[in-house]
Amino acid sequence: MSQHTIAGTVLTMPVNVRKATQHMAMFPVDADAAQAMIDYSGLQVCQYLPGRAIVALMLMHYIDGDLGQYYEYGTNVMVNPPGTDAKGMRALQSAGAFIHHLPVDQEFTLEAGTKIWGYPKVMADFTIRDGHSYSFDVTIDGQFAVGMDFRPGLRVPAAFTSKPQDPPTYAYRDGVLRETIGVMRSTDVRYRPGGAKVRLGEHPYAKELASLGFPKRAMVSGSAGNVAMSFADAQEV
Repeated sequence: MSQHTIAGTVLTMPVNVRKATQHMAMFPVDADAAQAMIDYSGLQVCQYLPGRAIVALMLMHYIDGDLGQYYEYGTNVMVNPPGTDAKGMRALQSAGAFIHHLPVDQEFTLEAGTKIWGYPKVMADFTIRDGHSYSFDVTIDGQFAVGMDFRPGLRVPAAFTSKPQDPPTYAYRDGVLRETIGVMRSTDVRYRPGGAKVRLGEHPYAKELASLGFPKRAMVSGSAGNVAMSFADAQEV
């Protein structure tokens, strides 16, 4: 088993998350615009329809895990595995997520994420409003970047959601493309068509999202009240 020392703490792989919550929405975007945004990675966006790609915006609240408690926002572009160029709805079954933005609010997870997996983590401030509906704001260097408002979804039976999932994630840092396999189990899951609104600020992250046509209507949104995860070491691609 490999080990990493982060801020004086030794982490033995895999890193485990015992409890987290998730709010997520998937959006259709222009494939050429999405490709232009992530071209630096060398990856190819997955075109589920001709000229269309999918971007998933996600907020995670890690409550109990090896990296501590923190909030994390992600802009994830669905991409083909390296060296493949599949298209169509079936291509989504083998697609991975390229992580383009990943602000967090704690220094320890920032150092771990960048050093172990090459994730594009930066420090940010999060404002959370959790009542009948759920919303959040992400502020980076004093600039409002992105916010989302979620309407409650419909509960999905656990038999459909509790099966472990292990989709690959990709990140590009310091000239290196890395792939990380994480195993995830989700319970207390809710989904609905639409159901999520995006708000953009003046930060450069917001301008990149605007280049994709945001704000726009979500294809689908969802939440998970309990997510358990396990992350192995990243592999250079």
